[in-house]
Amino acid sequence: MTNRTRAVGSPPVGRRTIARRDLLRGTGAGALLAVGGLLTPSRALSAPSAPRGDRAGWREPLVIAHRGASGYRPEHTLAAYELAIDMGADVIEPDLVSTRDGVLVARHENEISGTTDVSDRREFADRQTTKEIDGTQVSGWFTEDFTFAELRTLRAIERLPDVRPGNTRFDGRFPVPTLAEVVDLARRESRRRRRRIGVYPETKHPTYFAGIGLALEPPLLRELRRVGWDRRSSPAFVQSFEVSNLRRLSRHTDVKLVQLVGSSGAPYDQVVAGTGVTYADLVTPRGLSRVARYADGIGPDKGLLIPRRDDDSLGRPTDVVDDAHDVGLLVHPYTFRNENVFLPAEFDRGSDPTAHGDAIGELTAFFDIGVDGVFGDFPNTTFEARQRFLETHRRRAAARRAA
Repeated sequence: MTNRTRAVGSPPVGRRTIARRDLLRGTGAGALLAVGGLLTPSRALSAPSAPRGDRAGWREPLVIAHRGASGYRPEHTLAAYELAIDMGADVIEPDLVSTRDGVLVARHENEISGTTDVSDRREFADRQTTKEIDGTQVSGWFTEDFTFAELRTLRAIERLPDVRPGNTRFDGRFPVPTLAEVVDLARRESRRRRRRIGVYPETKHPTYFAGIGLALEPPLLRELRRVGWDRRSSPAFVQSFEVSNLRRLSRHTDVKLVQLVGSSGAPYDQVVAGTGVTYADLVTPRGLSRVARYADGIGPDKGLLIPRRDDDSLGRPTDVVDDAHDVGLLVHPYTFRNENVFLPAEFDRGSDPTAHGDAIGELTAFFDIGVDGVFGDFPNTTFEARQRFLETHRRRAAARRAA
């Protein structure tokens, strides 16, 4: 999940020459909290409740399928979400943008040239344009310039073809799904599998969409009410990189809310308002206390929890997890990926940046500091890492009891 868009004249994400630093900067994750009944702070069982109310007693770190099983299928497709559920995901995550007629659809960005075949569709050639999105000039095709019927004729493509060339065999197969379809999939599979599967929608560029008369929050809340997922106990929660729309939502819904926190910069709504509030401010003890007044958790860039050293290995953990737990907030970092190019140096395996390294090693390092769930592109890897982590702790607990 990232809160950045592609600037005018730059190549689509994933279509550039692979370089570790470039890819690490350009493909952050969009992220994160939990749902009543799914999980709770793993190191904060006795933490004081934050102002928004009680937390349910969740026992395991949450497996959050970042845009579905996006390591194996083009992201934000029903095929990716279905595979994620097959792989054991507790929650599936759609990023939400709007069509011209107000239908919420799952796309990484409202600019869709990197995630659909729109650039190959001659009938839509005249829709190509340049816009300012969150202060950045972006060129391409935008969902808000298409009706849902038009958008439905497009087909998804792999967003990172240089990193995941195998996924390109699925290019052109899958349409762009609506939020309603993602929700219905989760409900249907929950019944079929007899286990609870949640959804984790992110409102993308809420200030921008509100400014063009296509606010994301009203149709999102209508959809959650349609299926009765508008309570604290519902398997649904809403995340945003902005602050003000989460504050407003906290006054109109009991659904769990998550404040996303970028690695640098500031929430765009705070930039517009001129408050001077940055993402770094949000993860100070004082900032977290304020977040707890309107949200139930934070979804930070994982580097805010364990920074990288100059040699790209993991450094010393920060206090963010403990500080968040102290005010009753859950912590769901983003984004965990299997490829060497995304992994800390000590978990690289081999010289091929697109080969898979020791992702379980990285995940374990974050489980060890007490995170409550993680956003990952490979749900089966996250699931396996969690199982190993829990089994290790069970063995240690048994040994302590026997001593």
